[in-house]
Amino acid sequence: MSRLRTTLRSPVRVFLILAAFIVVAGIVIDRDADEFTLQTAIGQTNDTLQTSEDFQHLERANRAFINLVAQTRPAVVQITTQTERNSVRPSQREQFSPEEEEQFRRFFGEDFFRRFFNERVLPNPNPEPATGIGSGVIVSEDGYILTNNHVIDGADEITVTLANGRPYEAELIGSDPADRNGGGSDLAVIKIEAKDLPVLPFGDSDALEVGEWVIAIGTPLNLSQTVTRGIVSAKDRDKFSGIPYSSFIQTDAPINRGNSGGALINIHGELVGINTLIATRGFSMGNIGLGFAIPSNTARDNMLQLIERGEVERGWLGIRMRGVDQDLAEKLKLDIPRGVLVEKVGINSPAQKAGIQRGDVIVSFDAQEIRDWNHLRNVVGATKVGKSVEVVVLRKGGEEKRLTVELAKRTEEVSAALNESESELSPSPEKESFAGLRVQDLTPAIAERYGYASDETGVIVTEVANGSDAERKRIRPGYLIQEMEWRPVDNLETYSRLVTKLKEGKKEKVLLYVKSPDGRGGGYVTVDVSISDR
Repeated sequence: MSRLRTTLRSPVRVFLILAAFIVVAGIVIDRDADEFTLQTAIGQTNDTLQTSEDFQHLERANRAFINLVAQTRPAVVQITTQTERNSVRPSQREQFSPEEEEQFRRFFGEDFFRRFFNERVLPNPNPEPATGIGSGVIVSEDGYILTNNHVIDGADEITVTLANGRPYEAELIGSDPADRNGGGSDLAVIKIEAKDLPVLPFGDSDALEVGEWVIAIGTPLNLSQTVTRGIVSAKDRDKFSGIPYSSFIQTDAPINRGNSGGALINIHGELVGINTLIATRGFSMGNIGLGFAIPSNTARDNMLQLIERGEVERGWLGIRMRGVDQDLAEKLKLDIPRGVLVEKVGINSPAQKAGIQRGDVIVSFDAQEIRDWNHLRNVVGATKVGKSVEVVVLRKGGEEKRLTVELAKRTEEVSAALNESESELSPSPEKESFAGLRVQDLTPAIAERYGYASDETGVIVTEVANGSDAERKRIRPGYLIQEMEWRPVDNLETYSRLVTKLKEGKKEKVLLYVKSPDGRGGGYVTVDVSISDR
């Protein structure tokens, strides 16, 4: 008895004894009744479950998944790459991605980060090739394999290992790199010389439903033929700026490094996605149940182009856009915020030729109701170059316009031109400067952009000097100067001649007639040159 009292005095021993009692006896707490219910050591067992119809359903479902994996796994391959390294020993920094560096910085602090990475890069007389591991999906019996571009990007050698362990050398057929400038889907097609290979049929990714069962097969962490199961967590995820031309399927089927390029499969044994990336937290960069796959419909369409021409051609509209917020939706009398607001129309772009204007809200493209800017970008990109489609826009006041646009081919050059055209109305030493104003010729493209008639004459204001009298008189970039001292201004040449005469006459105040883009401002304005000329 005294030994028992000694035992019970120790809190740790009391806890262990209580835990053992719970395991052996089984204590269930009914929170509503505030009382304990004792169970058997094994737990509550329903003897009828072993023979019930429910158990038979579970057994059939279990067997169905086993058969599904056996049927689909042979069509998923391991991809190994080798890339020749430069003849230097890698520094500490080269061993970490930018994301890992940021995690390192947050976890250990900026000072330790700097000391850790302050290592010289030394010559390495015996460089070894860098290796990479990824996954791929066989999409044809004669050896075409679909994967992610980042799996094989820059590789000097590509080796494909089938499910039976047999290796093949692979050839790159075509790739669609993902980048922030030209855009891309991060897909690639490679090929091996083989016949009668097992193939995964394509499923309809648009038909996927949130909550639907899916399985992922790939080579995570160099563990080939790994199978995981989960559900479709969400669709149309588009928060990844590095891969602009994809609207991802989100899944909680565990995906890790090495799964890239592998298969996401539905219960019918169809390929519904190409596993591409994961979202992580913490320094480990491991799986936390947020995986993302390129939809099979996108992958199939791009794959056919990659096989046919080695690249993906995308339609180009030639606008800069943003989403429609709640306030704008209410002004346009939309039931919910949808469509895209056109902020800029590229010069000589398909949009400009079709009559799309800045301020238009595109609500439909090729008979598809547009949800947001990412949706429009993907729809336009997937449309065949040269195709004429109907675009429905809401103009100021909610007036509906139906326009026909013929899409051009998107290239890095035309994308860059759209960005560079911002400088069309930017300050430049070559533009005429007088009275705190810089101006240039009114071109048809600029007239279209600011809503001036095609037969308007004058010079367009490109810059207004801070503190100038012109700024005080509310002259703004985009205003059109059509008269100076009662004399008509047809173009930059006549404007320059008048400015020269005014400077020679040392005129201190100049009368201008200006028009504003919206027609509400402007008129005759007198500006004081003595306090505004530079």
